[in-house]
Amino acid sequence: MASNTSKTARASVRAGQSSGGALSVLGEYKYLIPLANGRFAYVRNLTNGRTNHLKTDSDAFVEEIRVLAAAGHGAKIRSELNVLNETFPGDGWDATEKRLVDAGIFEG
Repeated sequence: MASNTSKTARASVRAGQSSGGALSVLGEYKYLIPLANGRFAYVRNLTNGRTNHLKTDSDAFVEEIRVLAAAGHGAKIRSELNVLNETFPGDGWDATEKRLVDAGIFEG
């Protein structure tokens, strides 16, 4: 059975796993893997096992995060956004979080 994930996505995930930074920390998986100075991100959806390459200001990104938040992962994603904003302050992660808050993702 062929994989639906691109070679680049698989390579990025493998690189994050081996370095322990971008993907997994102490066995805890990261949901967001930043790309292109915050303009894009790989979003790991642990509910279906897929990793999607999405533009952070797109409706598809908001909907993917909405699905994860509805599955109970909202607090973890929001903390990841805060860490990304602290680590990469010029990449607009604060604006990304604000867009998600304005869309009502983290409520409830």
